[in-house]
Amino acid sequence: MAEQTTLSNLGEALGQVAIQAQAASAPAKPKLDAQGRAYATGRRKDAIARVWVKRGAGKITINGKAIHLYFARPVLQMLVQQPMVAALRRDQVDVDCTVVGGGLSGQAGAVRHGLSRALTYFEPELRAILKKNGFLTRDPRAVERKKYGRAKARRSFQFSKR
Repeated sequence: MAEQTTLSNLGEALGQVAIQAQAASAPAKPKLDAQGRAYATGRRKDAIARVWVKRGAGKITINGKAIHLYFARPVLQMLVQQPMVAALRRDQVDVDCTVVGGGLSGQAGAVRHGLSRALTYFEPELRAILKKNGFLTRDPRAVERKKYGRAKARRSFQFSKR
């Protein structure tokens, strides 16, 4: 026989749901290693970046070089720093990363993605800001493969009448 639903049963059920919601919305703990760093991996096109974030003065090191030496173009420097500027942590954290594969543009995007993820592990309350600005979404676009019988992915060979 089915259990009858009364107002008291409904109240108890809603109370249990509220308790579960509070447990789910409890502040997440930072994911830090023994040195107090947060680690994340970022990807863009064929580039993969491993990023570590720790408390500091805002120094960014990429493959052992300063950001202005590795990414000479100001646009790429700005791209890498966007998550820190949006989260207002520009001069509060040091970033150390290694990046391999792809070109400079893809590498900058990979570092930005990895830095965003590392910041959410370092300070979980920043997740909402970074998510809203789209920094946590991995850009799925990649180069289309070349097809047989064509010059490039879509370009055909030049047509000749004679």
